[in-house]
Amino acid sequence: MNGSGAMNGALDGAVVAVAGAAGPAGRAALLGLAEAGATVVGADADATRLAEAVDAARYAHGGATVIGDTVDLLDLAATRAWADKTEKEFGRIDGLVHLVGGWRGSASFAETDLADWDLLEKLLIRTVQYTSLAFHEGLLRSDRGRYVLVSAAGAAKPTAGNAAYSAAKAAAEAWTLALGDAFRKAGGEEGPRAAAAILVIKALVHDAMRAERPNAKFAGFTDVTDLAEAIVGVWDRPAREVNGNRLWLTPEP
Repeated sequence: MNGSGAMNGALDGAVVAVAGAAGPAGRAALLGLAEAGATVVGADADATRLAEAVDAARYAHGGATVIGDTVDLLDLAATRAWADKTEKEFGRIDGLVHLVGGWRGSASFAETDLADWDLLEKLLIRTVQYTSLAFHEGLLRSDRGRYVLVSAAGAAKPTAGNAAYSAAKAAAEAWTLALGDAFRKAGGEEGPRAAAAILVIKALVHDAMRAERPNAKFAGFTDVTDLAEAIVGVWDRPAREVNGNRLWLTPEP
């Protein structure tokens, strides 16, 4: 993958943290950011899968600095400690990419299980709250700070069986837009130096999914490598252009 960030050096020397780095999207993001010139610090609660993801990115891009930290992102103090440690170790923090995911749904609205909400509220909202609060000050100190949330089109157009998931995604978007407003206000008349942006997809697909379901079309799905390229691209654009905006990778409903 040759993201445009790799060509113009928008991420050269940058330090970017990736929350939820052990999944397929996280693996693609670690590699894409490293290829674009960033030092990448991935965090996940699953130490084994995180180590595998970090090793894969290192081997795929020789010379890249990719490290992994096992962090409980449902612990605000631990999340703040991770942000502080990262900035102290590398002297700066230029980005937080939020890839903590999860999905639960039901056959109909009436069959919604509120236990699904309890789980999704933690995974999709609480981790956004904690990472944004933990990294906010560091991103403001950067000359190219970016907070990147990956959201779903369902947040704007919920379906009956996805009430909990869509509501959680909508709340995460609102929280991120509030962060963007904080960046706007901090920038004053010169405009924001940091930006909070939302990348909106329908759903993600990766090679293992295709192997499991060779006849599936996955229509409208975004490949994790394309998502990684779009993440890198957030740094290619001025903060004023992406801050507080939804950047659609799927047709807007």
